[in-house]
Amino acid sequence: MKTLSLADFSSNAPGPAAAPGLGQRLAETLRVLHRVNQPLAYTGWLNVGLAALALALLPLDHRHVTGALVWVKPLKFSLSIVAYTWTLAWLLADLPAPTQRAVRRLSGGVALSMVVEQAVIFIQAGRGTTSHYNVSSPLNGVLFGLMGVFIVVNTAMTSWALYLAWRYRPHGPAGYVWGLRLGLLVFLVGSVLGGFMIHNQQHTVGAPDGGPGLPGLGWSTAAGDLRIAHFLGMHALQALPLLGWALSRQVPRRAALLTWLGAAVYTAAVGGLLLQALAGRPLL
Repeated sequence: MKTLSLADFSSNAPGPAAAPGLGQRLAETLRVLHRVNQPLAYTGWLNVGLAALALALLPLDHRHVTGALVWVKPLKFSLSIVAYTWTLAWLLADLPAPTQRAVRRLSGGVALSMVVEQAVIFIQAGRGTTSHYNVSSPLNGVLFGLMGVFIVVNTAMTSWALYLAWRYRPHGPAGYVWGLRLGLLVFLVGSVLGGFMIHNQQHTVGAPDGGPGLPGLGWSTAAGDLRIAHFLGMHALQALPLLGWALSRQVPRRAALLTWLGAAVYTAAVGGLLLQALAGRPLL
């Protein structure tokens, strides 16, 4: 089947004068997501609910874990998973018909991985302890190990998606196609950076986790923090397809080349932030 492409859908979008219709366009986008990829669409909605739950618990539960209120981390992970699953669902819908059976399988694997990860994060938050790198007891070790297994599963599924995107040309103009492919590639690089944190059994370099950090984000202001490069790498999944799509509309003849250049600059920024963190230097 021919799937609805982001570029095709957006090319028919109304101009600035039709701004009141943005809510309808958002509703239509969500309907498209459900039509083309139910596992990832429902996983996103589940995490919308979990984000609301964590937000409601924030003013009621004053316990702290690694220097932050216990429900801050579940809230941030819920919002991140919403962005990840819905973006991935939208991008995979642009792959051609021969890939869609594989897309359904890998989407199920990603959905299961995200559900397991969030289950562990919320269980550990409820217990008042950390979920990542926590091997302080047999139960904590088992839960962290379970997360590790499904992190590997998720990485394998997104690697499969990357293979499909490079093996079969997605629908859309050249800039968007390369943004999709390169976004998946840099996203995987960002995922692998999580291995540095697992190897160190913490995300801070040069100080214990839980020290002073940037408001809301928590990134260390006193030492290196591996989460910054990890964060930027993961969000290439949104940034580079959007860059390619925008360039395809503005400068269609040079969109592919400029998307490659943009991806190179983006990747260099991820690498620079990684080296800065490994040297023990904070972002600011």
